[in-house]
Amino acid sequence: MMATSLIASAAAGPAGRALLPALLSKPYPAVMGVLNVTPDSFSDGGQFIAPEQALAQARKLVADGADIIDIGAESTRPYGSQPVTADDELRRLEPVLAGVIALGVPVSIDSMKSEVVAWALGLGAAITNDVWGLQRDAGMAALVAARGVPVIIMHNRDRADPAIDIMQDIAAFFARSLEIAARAGVSTDQIVLDPGIGFGKTPEQSMIALARLSELSAFGLPVLVGASRKRFISTIVPSEPQQRIGGSLAAHLIAAQNGARIIRAHDVAETVQALRVAAAIREQQ
Repeated sequence: MMATSLIASAAAGPAGRALLPALLSKPYPAVMGVLNVTPDSFSDGGQFIAPEQALAQARKLVADGADIIDIGAESTRPYGSQPVTADDELRRLEPVLAGVIALGVPVSIDSMKSEVVAWALGLGAAITNDVWGLQRDAGMAALVAARGVPVIIMHNRDRADPAIDIMQDIAAFFARSLEIAARAGVSTDQIVLDPGIGFGKTPEQSMIALARLSELSAFGLPVLVGASRKRFISTIVPSEPQQRIGGSLAAHLIAAQNGARIIRAHDVAETVQALRVAAAIREQQ
């Protein structure tokens, strides 16, 4: 399908511009629940590849308090993932996405391919989550602008470089992405920034990004953090992904303290509880 027809098909109706302000209106960060319909994601690969399992997990995420469901059909783990075609992604999403959207919680489509994003938005997905920050697919920014949906711009690198100042690199990457977005006509009030914890970073750089997260406030845009079950946790306390809930909560609470307004997590119930309790305690100060 040509890029122009992709954009036209995705622009069938005006997006609700009130969605992002509503998600950011609570006294604690919104929680984005992760739903991977992939065989090889680092934490839960293969668990939800069957449509009935994916839909059951989506219902659980909603019941546990997810404000957004982020669905992806290609593993983007920063080590050992295998690229897939748009057709592969669509084949995995097709039996699942409509049912997830029907649950009534805003759905984010986690894909770096404009063809996949256009199809998902046309079906009713409400948010675009691009792990390459509009810098890999030349049609992504125009698609997002035409559809008027919120877009998550994530920092990424092809490989980690321990010699760089990671915060300078993140800032330069975001500046490039925002220039691309501006040229395409993406409204700044629809943009969320994600420092990409674990992506193209050493474990130490991931921790630096969390510790210095408040520096990203210079962009004047909401920030999303997804540190859930990430490998840097195991460099502090050796653990497998499913054993990293405590480390994930610690990272996310610090992220919230440092300005994150959306938290992307596998363990939604625990994350919602931690964020709400922390917010309630702060109210007593």
